[in-house]
Amino acid sequence: MSFSNLDLWLGAIPPLAWTAVFLDPSCPWKPFFSPRVPDTGRRLPRVRILVPARNEEAVLPQTLPALLQQDYPGDFDLLLIDDRSQDGTGTTARSIAAKLGLSERLQVVEGSSLPEGWTGKLWALEQGWRQTEDRSPEESPCEFFLLTDADILHGRDSLRTLVEESLRFGGGLNSRMAKLHCRFLPERLLIPPFLFFFSLLYPMRRINQPRSRRAGAAGGCILLSRRALQRLGGFPGLRGEIIDDLALARAVKGAGFPIHFSLAQPVSASGERPGFDTGVESLRKYPTWGSLWKMVSRSAFAELRYSWLRLLLTLCLLFLFFSFPLLLCLEGLSSLWQGSHPEGLLRIGLGLAGLILPSLLFLPTIRYFGLPWPWSATLPFSGLLYGLITAESAWRHLRGKDSGWRATPDVLS
Repeated sequence: MSFSNLDLWLGAIPPLAWTAVFLDPSCPWKPFFSPRVPDTGRRLPRVRILVPARNEEAVLPQTLPALLQQDYPGDFDLLLIDDRSQDGTGTTARSIAAKLGLSERLQVVEGSSLPEGWTGKLWALEQGWRQTEDRSPEESPCEFFLLTDADILHGRDSLRTLVEESLRFGGGLNSRMAKLHCRFLPERLLIPPFLFFFSLLYPMRRINQPRSRRAGAAGGCILLSRRALQRLGGFPGLRGEIIDDLALARAVKGAGFPIHFSLAQPVSASGERPGFDTGVESLRKYPTWGSLWKMVSRSAFAELRYSWLRLLLTLCLLFLFFSFPLLLCLEGLSSLWQGSHPEGLLRIGLGLAGLILPSLLFLPTIRYFGLPWPWSATLPFSGLLYGLITAESAWRHLRGKDSGWRATPDVLS
């Protein structure tokens, strides 16, 4: 084979790359779950739950009771920062706490105007942190802070487990990637590949190694130690970050604290599963292409650090890995038709390997979302969709239409 057969050389890249992914000791293609932590029976440190919320009136009745009623052997309270909502977010939160008889456990802070250079969510968290720092001398300090979104549903033992894990590994940050909703067609085509690609970029097993420089987290559920947050000086150092969870993880690990990152199981219905319910899942649904497209697009170009060179490289790689193998198969069939059997068979073999290997590596992710195994064959199409979304994200940035808060869903219930 000579260098004149450029298509054959290029066609060999995807199979070799996917083989390297399979052989990677961190197994980035395989979902990682934290080992179950036994109940020690000890009293745990005080925790404050920080919930930044904007226009979340519809979802709070489903998520807030679970947070207020955590089975936690220690003191904890919840601070909801209402970031200038245009609905009844704050009123709804107070009403829920009152009906549960837990008004003393909830405090609602009315957020102030957004300062220049801040994103909405980080400014809300900064206000919650400042509120905590302004405590009275008689009030005991919070040793941990659970940063969670208003649309995240927690199992009854979620907080207990996160704190027990953090005490065990002595880390500054412990994050669960919430189980994402995956029932509508747009979600099935884009959510599993999102987790798959994310895990390739941020291998959780490698992130959890103290000596590794890799860092990652999922903003829907982050337990942060007081020591780590004090070392960072709060959130001002992150104030302009669109992908705030990854920036926070990098900052915490860069400050010398170990971090822990894993996938979450869904929350169990009452009586479905005995023992601890440590599930964490997102109730945010994206039934339409537009809503999910907007959610992914808002941070896609930011992930590339707004680099046009990285954008070009990303689009070329997506084409090479998810379009070129199919084109190579078609070219191989054409070669066979023209009587060039050796090169035709080689092209078909390389093309099929480039299509089949990623589909096999994608199977564990497909099983995690409860989809039938043939669905793994949609990965090449999904990869092309992500290329289009990334290009559109760059176009939006060029036109000055970046989004500060996440996209608003069509359906929450």
